[in-house]
Amino acid sequence: MLTKDIRSIRTERGIGQRELALKASVPLACLNKCERGLLLPDDSFFNAIATALAVPAKELRQVQTALAVSATPGEGYTTALPNGFFVTKRRAEVKAALIPVVDLFCGIGGFSHGFERTGRFQVVAGLDLLPDRIETFCENHPTATAFCADIKSLSFQALANESPNPEVVIGGPPCQGFSSIRPFRTLTEGDPRNNLFEYYALFVERFRPSWFVLENVVGLLTHKGGQTLRTITDVFDGLGYRTDWKVLNAALYGLPQRRERLAIVGNRHGVSFEWPKTTHHLEARSMAGKLGQVSDQLPLFGQNLPPALTVMNAIHDLPEIKAGQSASFYREDVEPTPYEQRLRGDEQVLTMHESTAHSPRMLEIIRKSGSNRYALPEGMVSSGFSTCYSRLEPDQPSVTVTVNFVHPASNKCIHPFQDRALTPREGARLQGFEDSFRFKGNRSQVVKQIGNAVPPLLGQVLAEALLRHM
Repeated sequence: MLTKDIRSIRTERGIGQRELALKASVPLACLNKCERGLLLPDDSFFNAIATALAVPAKELRQVQTALAVSATPGEGYTTALPNGFFVTKRRAEVKAALIPVVDLFCGIGGFSHGFERTGRFQVVAGLDLLPDRIETFCENHPTATAFCADIKSLSFQALANESPNPEVVIGGPPCQGFSSIRPFRTLTEGDPRNNLFEYYALFVERFRPSWFVLENVVGLLTHKGGQTLRTITDVFDGLGYRTDWKVLNAALYGLPQRRERLAIVGNRHGVSFEWPKTTHHLEARSMAGKLGQVSDQLPLFGQNLPPALTVMNAIHDLPEIKAGQSASFYREDVEPTPYEQRLRGDEQVLTMHESTAHSPRMLEIIRKSGSNRYALPEGMVSSGFSTCYSRLEPDQPSVTVTVNFVHPASNKCIHPFQDRALTPREGARLQGFEDSFRFKGNRSQVVKQIGNAVPPLLGQVLAEALLRHM
């Protein structure tokens, strides 16, 4: 009986999505939506795909039907399946001595987890559309009331009734919300024209926190020739907030991953924000190019700092396993690095260290993989980005961890020395999550949760910078 969906079969065999669509003579857009659980095409589609993959069509349709019913396939606002609105109330008492934080578009709460690492902030509420994200958020934020809802359907009063008024509002509105931002105007709750960013701004206006921190993708810098970013800062200026922005590379603050995020920090006291100083050095170009306001403008500065942490600094204490295997113990024959020890803490049992069961075809590709796709023998793969089917360098920080870091056909995620893709635990290590951080959901959901999260370290360094002003 077939148990794997189209995407799983395709990636294990090293077949690109476009390649499969051409082979089966089906529309690429249709295949894309079907794989994400957004569409169940007719029998002719499944017959064509099944023939191309040499699997039973009826069983393939059954697997895809189950995926469409149970999965939360979309990562953004427009494709998510909310599965209904619900509120999960906090299970621990809020401490008056700590600074209250509300996390909008919280995901699993990686960003706000970083705030709590300082010991001075406490997350009192979070909001997200995807149920599995909210489950993980609740598991790790016991003092927060969590709202699984469309932000457009949640009244300000509902959040106010459940939480202390926040001193800090944080969050990252999905980038789809920036396409329709209009020049500053008076924002009104319930206006059907409001987009997601404007709802974030409305919450800031309603609760009047001392500070807000908005994080997002670096691509926002160049969206509409920079006009979108100017409009965002104009909106907050109209609400009475002084704003500063900068591109932060997590590798420069001690994360073994070259992950960049744009941070916009605002306050209603007219204070110029002093950005955190980098702690590590890395000679690498920024995705922001020459637009400025990048972390210390490296490589011009920071040469006297220690080098950025590497992939093996983060995962070398995890036991060697083969494709399809798992392990529940740490290595005893190596001394954990300071980074590994910090993330291990007091954990005695290793979790989530299980490798994808790659197909024989994919294993052949993995064994011959190098630093990029072009290192493979000519003709071994016929499609994919240059970073697909490639190994991570052991002595460098990893590339950005994505939602597909267990599938080599999608990105650069093959272990530096072992013939397999990264495990969920290794991905979580590269993202900076402690081994004690508990992820909820099935394996596919957990992998997406890890890849989509904002590294807690970025939240922590920004929170520490805020404390110097508060």
